[in-house]
Formats: sequence, C-alpha cells, structure tokens
Amino acid sequence: MPKPNGKPKPVKEKGPHHRELASNRRARHDYEILETFEAGIQLTGTEVKAARMGKVQLKDSFVEVRNSEAWLVNAHISPYSHGNRENHPPERDRRLLLKKRQIDRLFGRSQLKGQTVVPLSVYLQGNWIKVEIALAQGKKQYDKREAIRERELDREAAAAVKAGRP
Repeated sequence: MPKPNGKPKPVKEKGPHHRELASNRRARHDYEILETFEAGIQLTGTEVKAARMGKVQLKDSFVEVRNSEAWLVNAHISPYSHGNRENHPPERDRRLLLKKRQIDRLFGRSQLKGQTVVPLSVYLQGNWIKVEIALAQGKKQYDKREAIRERELDREAAAAVKAGRP
C-alpha cells in the first residue's frame, strides 16, 4: 500500500545482511579449497565489539578438533579500545559452533594426508558473527606458480577484449 504522500514504500533487500570483517587471502593462495562450511563462533562481549570494528586477523590461524569440539586457533582479535581490565586475551582459542556431524566429517577428512581445516573469512550475518572455514589441501610451489600464471593470462585477455584487440 502506498504511503499517504503518494510515494511507494521502498523494497527491503531479501536475505541476511552480510559484511565481511576479515579474510584470509593467504589461505586461498597456499591451499586448494575442497569444501567450505559456515560456523558460528563463541566470543566474549569485548571480542564481539572489537570484531564488529574489524579488528580481526586470520593470518596463520587454523581449526583443530579437540574432544569432539572444533576450535579456532591463532586467530587474533585485538583488545577492545574501550574495554577495561576484563578485556579478552587477543590470541585465545575460540570454540566454533558446528553440528556434530560436520565436526566428525571435518575431523575424518583432516586425518587424510595433506588435508587441513583453515578459516577463510569472518563476517557479520545479521547480528551474528560467522566464520567460513574450509577443508583444504596444501599446494605445491609449482601449483602456486601455475595459478599466478593463469591469473595473469586471464587479466591480459580481459584487457585485450576491453581495448577491442583480437
């Protein structure tokens, strides 16, 4: 129904609000991504506030399974600037919230040679902070070079098409 002034009501976007807080670009370079999962993360109050400000670093972090629970290890969330003595330690292990079946699958697959579980990004979905984790296999040096070479060739081809050259 239109508003009284005759203007139609704005249409809201469908789907949850999604804002990336941090990404692990190095993981996509060093690993071949086999499968991705979305996990919740258990945070304290000051960690949530710091994460919303984008003070998250995923460099050198990984996921470990202990006692049938998934843990995010070595992720750095800087202390909240307005926190007090109850502020969180920046590099504590944080529990990931996954279903039992997902944890068992990740644990079983990560036992295979050369496979590991790495976080790809931390993002805000509505009011929830989520972590995208991936089952990944390490790349060899020549695989990394090949990926860079392909990316450069694609970039050159796109530039040639844009310029109108055959």
